[in-house]
Amino acid sequence: MPLVATRDDSAAFRQRPSAAPIRRLGAASEALPPPLLRVSGVSLEYRTRERVVRATHRIDFDVFEADRFVLLGPSGCGKSTLLKAIAGFHAPIEGTITLGGQAVRGPGPDRIVVFQEFDQLPPWKTVAQNVAFPLQAAGLLGRRKAEERARHYIDKVGLSRFADSYPHQLSGGMKQRVAIARALAMQPKVLLMDEPFAALDALTRRKMQEELLALWDEVRFTLLFVTHSIEEALVVGNRVALLSPHPGRLRSEVNCHEFDLNSIGSHDFQAAVQRLHRRLFEAETAPR
Repeated sequence: MPLVATRDDSAAFRQRPSAAPIRRLGAASEALPPPLLRVSGVSLEYRTRERVVRATHRIDFDVFEADRFVLLGPSGCGKSTLLKAIAGFHAPIEGTITLGGQAVRGPGPDRIVVFQEFDQLPPWKTVAQNVAFPLQAAGLLGRRKAEERARHYIDKVGLSRFADSYPHQLSGGMKQRVAIARALAMQPKVLLMDEPFAALDALTRRKMQEELLALWDEVRFTLLFVTHSIEEALVVGNRVALLSPHPGRLRSEVNCHEFDLNSIGSHDFQAAVQRLHRRLFEAETAPR
């Protein structure tokens, strides 16, 4: 059974320990390295015209280097707000967020966000210019070195033939690949992705998932990924944090490193989907 509970006492989630060398439970816990990203007791609020809304309540989790960590939950559970807080755009009202042991106090080039929208690329810049610009704007590289690195990551996402094209000449999936190349070119400590494939058609979404996992196999970046799709969470992530409905609380954390896109039709995968679906349903009906 590849789905492994790490933070859940319910009988439905008590499975055997993971086979991953540093993810085993019990005695192997001492082998875990320090987390790269730590979210400790984080509560987030935002203000509307009528009232103050609590988005998340005392969330705790750790993300380790080269993790593919997924925040999964229904709409309105605060997962995107939490991702924005990790990016430094939203300050917690309680709790702490640390990256590499340092408190997150604002945006920085060590955390880059890929959003869902296709219009996140300046339309007057070519693909190469879009990818190179943040490197120069942040003062990380000069023009020539920035262009070299940009073209390297454009090649990684399979768009070398379109390096001199403009965003309006690209499909939605291609624009998202440019956004991913731009993010990876910054070589952040954590790549943050907020439902980046949600607006794509099913075939393109599957292709983008394949390409993201292939990139991870090659580069081994640390990924924090937000989705409300159970299937996407299981194939993209090696660990999944399940959030309850508003306000978001951490209900479960599970290991799913044995799943990939080839697992989708398997009995184990479908059983895991059903377990997570039931857990989401329980979260929706649980008394507050």
